[in-house]
Amino acid sequence: MYLNRLNIFRPMPQYGASLIEVMITIFILGFGLLGVAMIQDRIHLLNQESYQRGQALVLANDMAERINANRDNAASYSYLSSLSPTYLGVGDAMPSSCTALTGAARDVCEWSALLKGSAQSIGGNALATVAAARGCITQIQAANSTAGACQAGIYQIDVVWQGRSALFSPPTSVTCGKDLYPSEYYRRWISTRIGVGVPTCG
Repeated sequence: MYLNRLNIFRPMPQYGASLIEVMITIFILGFGLLGVAMIQDRIHLLNQESYQRGQALVLANDMAERINANRDNAASYSYLSSLSPTYLGVGDAMPSSCTALTGAARDVCEWSALLKGSAQSIGGNALATVAAARGCITQIQAANSTAGACQAGIYQIDVVWQGRSALFSPPTSVTCGKDLYPSEYYRRWISTRIGVGVPTCG
């Protein structure tokens, strides 16, 4: 009888899970999935930024090769400083067709088309690889073939474009594309320089 009485007060085993335990599990699982989604979104954004930077570098090197191939007329590539706007690419005044142009003028026109993405199109729509790309060509130092003062010409090629998120602004000395984007924190920038020697200098 005493043992049976003890058995009456023995706690019953628990079966299943309570509603609050299920809710906590769902909350933790949902929070974890949200974190994974945010990480994937950030990785996708960084991949896009990296791709655009790589394409901008290709564009800068393309113009450097054009100048190098036409070294005798290198100064003709930096005439943009006297035009309005002083940049190439989105919003410039270059013609849609470059076939009537020759030499440096044609190189500049074709580079503008590459910056705009109009060199590649699908269904008549430009397939831009770099968002709102613009380029500037600046003569840093003029070539001088005078005896005793021999110096190579130096040209700077800047490519700017619109980033996918606000990160940091370019140096204040970079004027290419300034104030043409939602804010300076969206303006991405790369630069390269090319030296053009003077063959007549001994």
